[in-house]
Amino acid sequence: MNAGFGLNTSQGRIKWLASSTSDAWLEQAIANPIELLIDHAHCERKAAGSAVQMMFRYLCDPGLAEVLSPLAREELEHFEIVLNLLISRGNYLEPLAAPPYGALLLKQTRKTEPERMLDSFLVAALIEARSHERMSLLATHSPDNELRKLYGNLLASEARHFGLFLKLAEERFEKELIFPRLESLAFEEARILSTLYPQPRMHS
Repeated sequence: MNAGFGLNTSQGRIKWLASSTSDAWLEQAIANPIELLIDHAHCERKAAGSAVQMMFRYLCDPGLAEVLSPLAREELEHFEIVLNLLISRGNYLEPLAAPPYGALLLKQTRKTEPERMLDSFLVAALIEARSHERMSLLATHSPDNELRKLYGNLLASEARHFGLFLKLAEERFEKELIFPRLESLAFEEARILSTLYPQPRMHS
């Protein structure tokens, strides 16, 4: 992996990822569509909350709120789409045990500024990249027509969100600082996912 890797959605993958999703994850996800939808709804909710949290942490950073506020609204719109689909199938949100993915990835965020800001952007970008890859797999392989449409309709947004966070980083940091750190975080992200979580989750 190197700085030549970039956005390539035609192949269903954002190529800053250091690994591809396993067949085992896809089989697990397809076999448990409702549980995965519930987890997906929680992911969209958390993504909205993370954008708001980042916006308030760096409230006085010029241009940041203008980007993160619409992003948070869009994540909530996606939450509502998934929630409505769950309701239409006679289900609703319920608490689910969280996989270690998010917590372990966030632990890689450095504590001092401005490194914390850079890492926050890059971790968020990698999460969006992984979401895009996995939704692309589901849009292609799910036997459920309605779910294939759902995930296919979200792909462009997930790719755009990845690009948004990367652009925020590039506007505030030198590329010499961004891409080696992104590479390091991507390998850590891949390591976290190397062991499949026993329950179906969007990031497991």
